[in-house]
Amino acid sequence: MILKGKTALVTGSTSGIGLGIACKLAEAGANVMINGFGDVEGAITRVAAYGTTVLHHPADVTDAAQIGDMISQTEGDFGSLDVLVNNAGIQYVAPVEHFPVERWDSIIAINLSSVFHTMRLALPGMRERNWGRIINISSVHGLVASAQKAAYVAAKHGVIGLTKTVALETATTGVTCNALCPGWVLTPLVQQQIDSKAQGHGDPNRATRELLMEKQPSLDFVTPEELGDLALFLCSEAARQVRGAAWNVDGGWLAQ
Repeated sequence: MILKGKTALVTGSTSGIGLGIACKLAEAGANVMINGFGDVEGAITRVAAYGTTVLHHPADVTDAAQIGDMISQTEGDFGSLDVLVNNAGIQYVAPVEHFPVERWDSIIAINLSSVFHTMRLALPGMRERNWGRIINISSVHGLVASAQKAAYVAAKHGVIGLTKTVALETATTGVTCNALCPGWVLTPLVQQQIDSKAQGHGDPNRATRELLMEKQPSLDFVTPEELGDLALFLCSEAARQVRGAAWNVDGGWLAQ
C-alpha cells in the first residue's frame, strides 16, 4: 500500500494500458481519477474493486481548458494530485505525403500537447508538497521509427524530450518524471493493425504472429499489468533517483 493516501490521475484509462495502470495504482492504495471515453462504468468498477475511491473526468485532452478543469477537479475532490500518468493516445497509419493534416493535428494534440498541459498544471501542487510522480507513456516508437507512422513517432519522440526536460527542472525536488516505452501491447490500437493484416489471408492467429515477428523477438505481447507494475516501481522510494528515464519494455525490440 505504498500509495495509501495519494491520488493518481491516469489519462486514457477506460481500457488497455491506462486501465491496467489505474488498477495497479489503486491496488497500492491510491485514489484514482480515470479519464477517457468508452466503457466508463466498467472501468470504474474494475478500479474501485481495490477498495479506493475512483472518479471519472470526461475531459477531451485535445482541449487545454478541459485538461485544466480535470486537474482542478482532481485536486479539489481528492485534496492533491500526486501521481500523473499520461497515457491517452491515438494512431493513424499513412505515408507522409498522404498523411491527412487533420489526423496529424489530432495525434499531436492527444499524444504530445496533452502531456505538456497536464504536466504544467500538475507541477505547482507537486512542487508545493515536494513529492510527485509523473509517468509518461511514450512508446518504443519514441526511441525508433517505423514507416507510415509519422505523427505517432514524432509525438512519442516529443514525449521523451518533454520527460527529460521536466526531469531536469525537478531534479533537486521530490518530484520525478520518467517515460515508459512499450513495444507491442494488445490494445485496441494494436488490434486494428492485426485486423488489417488478417484481411489479407483471413487468419487472425497468423496476423498476430506476423506482427510480433516484425519487431518483437519475444513473440509475446507486453501486458498492461506489467506496465502497471513498472509504474508502481517508479512511484516507490526505490526509484527516487530514476529521473528522465525512457524505459523500454519491448520484448527485445531495441536489442536488435
